[in-house]
Amino acid sequence: MRKLVAWNLMTLDGYFEGDKPWDLEFHNHAWGPELRELSEQFGKEGDLLVFGRRTYEGMAAYWPTAENEGPVKDYMNSIAKLAVSKTMKEATWNNSRVVSDPVAELKTLKAQDGKTIFVFGSAELIASLMKEGLIDEYRICIVPVLLGSGNPLFKTADQLTELKLVSSATAANGAVILHYEIGKAA
Repeated sequence: MRKLVAWNLMTLDGYFEGDKPWDLEFHNHAWGPELRELSEQFGKEGDLLVFGRRTYEGMAAYWPTAENEGPVKDYMNSIAKLAVSKTMKEATWNNSRVVSDPVAELKTLKAQDGKTIFVFGSAELIASLMKEGLIDEYRICIVPVLLGSGNPLFKTADQLTELKLVSSATAANGAVILHYEIGKAA
């Protein structure tokens, strides 16, 4: 059985993007050798990326022509990708397809053999998957800034979700990388 892992960068006050879509300038406060190494590891660990429509569109606009991104660019452009949308008709980024029912699709994919499935960005999608109990792990980089406003990573939920800390690491720039499994907290 495959794991479904949600990965995101988040400000200390809980935002994964600023007030406008793709307002990600705060990521520069966390980016460094530790996150580059972690990003390269994701490419080795996973074989499928899942994005909500807006995140997919932003990623598809950036990665095909990204400069100075080395191995991360290579895996981002070659790995299989799902774009979750009820309005998109086709996904044009290499090795992508559109799905309109992510819950059914991911239940099927998680039951198959394969590597880790990652959801990058896509806070609304993550909230819907969390509600269905499909997220197995959260990996979050806490960026050492207070943004003040923006789009929160975690949306209002109907239930308490207990987490178990698997690991934590502090980057030289003060960012904290957290890895949690879903389940009883210790």
